[in-house]
Amino acid sequence: MSQRIDVENLNVYYGGFLAVEDVNMTIEPRSVTAFIGPSGCGKSTFLRTLNRMHEVIAGARVTGSIRLDGHDLYGKGVDPVAVRAKIGMVFQRPNPFPTMSIRENVLAGVKLNNRKISKSDADELVETSLKGANLWNEVKDRLDKPGGDLSGGQQQRLCIARSIAVKPEVILMDEPCSALDPISTLAVEDLINELKEDYTVVIVTHNMHQASRISDKTAFFNIAGTGKPGKLIEYGDTREIFSRPKEQATEDYILGRFG
Repeated sequence: MSQRIDVENLNVYYGGFLAVEDVNMTIEPRSVTAFIGPSGCGKSTFLRTLNRMHEVIAGARVTGSIRLDGHDLYGKGVDPVAVRAKIGMVFQRPNPFPTMSIRENVLAGVKLNNRKISKSDADELVETSLKGANLWNEVKDRLDKPGGDLSGGQQQRLCIARSIAVKPEVILMDEPCSALDPISTLAVEDLINELKEDYTVVIVTHNMHQASRISDKTAFFNIAGTGKPGKLIEYGDTREIFSRPKEQATEDYILGRFG
């Protein structure tokens, strides 16, 4: 599988309100794509349409298409739960199940998808997922301790391990480092760089340095004013976006003139 996402003429609505207007982009496989832009410009809303998470809000709908390797994620009869198994999500605040053990947290998504798994396969999956999230060595001797006992940075990596365990093709991250200290942030950034060897990674971030450090492509979203829809202003190689943006608004935002 190439794990490529093609977005065509995408509009996102909440009831009668147009939240994001006419997005067209191709998210390259096995790369890191960063969404940047001021608060309220639709970055997180658009991110959530990529695995149909926005649908948990009543009245949310989209027009246009999103295809993963040519398969329409909004096609007739497509199960949103199956979409979310292929396209995992890591949220802004670490959200392990606090009363579940570290081991149970890793396996939670697998069990949610009703996958039957033997104890030996479960043990192996827990180890490979935690190793994939660079957490195994820190927790291997306390897998039965509550996930809520871990530090914030460890909890976020546990959530990433939980995503990996379902064997997705794409991992979405909505400001995954905004609640973390600098050392934990660095650990998650290093992990994101490793994850792109196996997954397509899409991240929303307000940290310009982070976007320039870890992403291959950057998409700048903006909004004309309160009540207006968010729009994709510019999308390209991160180096180009940060050194030679084509749009004045992109340059103004990156240089901190607004937002």
